[in-house]
Amino acid sequence: MTDLIVRKLRFAFAEYPVPFLWNEANPAFSSMANAVSLLAIGFEKMIGGMIAEAMPLITDPVVAEEADAFVRQEGQHSMAHRGHAKALVRAYPGLKETVDACNAMFDKMAAEKSLDYRLAYTADLEATFTPVFKLMLDHDNTLFAPGDDRVASLFLWHFVEEVEHRSSALIIYDHVINDPWYRMRMAPSIFKHVMSVIKVACEGFNRHVPVADRKVDALSLFSTYRAKQAWRRRVPFGWPADEGPVSDAFKHLPKREMATAVAGIVRSQLPNHKPAHEKIPVLANEWFARYDDGYDVTKWYTAEEKSA
Repeated sequence: MTDLIVRKLRFAFAEYPVPFLWNEANPAFSSMANAVSLLAIGFEKMIGGMIAEAMPLITDPVVAEEADAFVRQEGQHSMAHRGHAKALVRAYPGLKETVDACNAMFDKMAAEKSLDYRLAYTADLEATFTPVFKLMLDHDNTLFAPGDDRVASLFLWHFVEEVEHRSSALIIYDHVINDPWYRMRMAPSIFKHVMSVIKVACEGFNRHVPVADRKVDALSLFSTYRAKQAWRRRVPFGWPADEGPVSDAFKHLPKREMATAVAGIVRSQLPNHKPAHEKIPVLANEWFARYDDGYDVTKWYTAEEKSA
């Protein structure tokens, strides 16, 4: 029997405007998280179609139950991120073009790639989430707490549920495909596609959101881009892009923890990787306990203030 719980949460994105710069203390993280929202919509839609296609191949009832709960959790995430994206489009109508472009990249991939590849894509990407999101959740006081509580709470919910179902995609992949080496071989092309979608999102932000509203070049997410811009500024008659300053969203985090996250990402792609063995963020367990107690997790920080 699966341990996953399908939680249906709504974040009041339609009630009042959602700022692009939802964490003013960290514009680079705000932009990065917005790009993740756009990625999530297409990715989780792809998962829905993929699981429907894979279900007839799942012969173990336990795995089938896990797959059903997994896809329903991801469906809730997709719905919530659509609400976030719609709020951004209301403020910046040109962003609809960017949202559509990101979705189209997943639609094209889903149409052209085999079920094996899509299962590997999901297993590979999902495997990275626990080490990456642990780093973020361990520093929620700077990355999430200072921002718009609706957006912060959306990402906290999404990230802790990714930790909760950290093994699901690999369980499904291993049952249907059972070839860990294929998953590892496909990893380079998979992450190339992921970063291509993120790049399209960031380029769209630069194109449609004024610098005054985002405060940072959205392409700052890419370390190679930051390095290139720094080099261009040092060269006489250099030509840095005029899209605002570049900034590293995680520059304030401890280097050792950053290295641990990177090591976790590499480890997650190895054939013998078991996500169940990953260290769980303290905040994730706190989130689950509060949810069980009836706490309003859609207002993670402000509800806490009101009840204090």
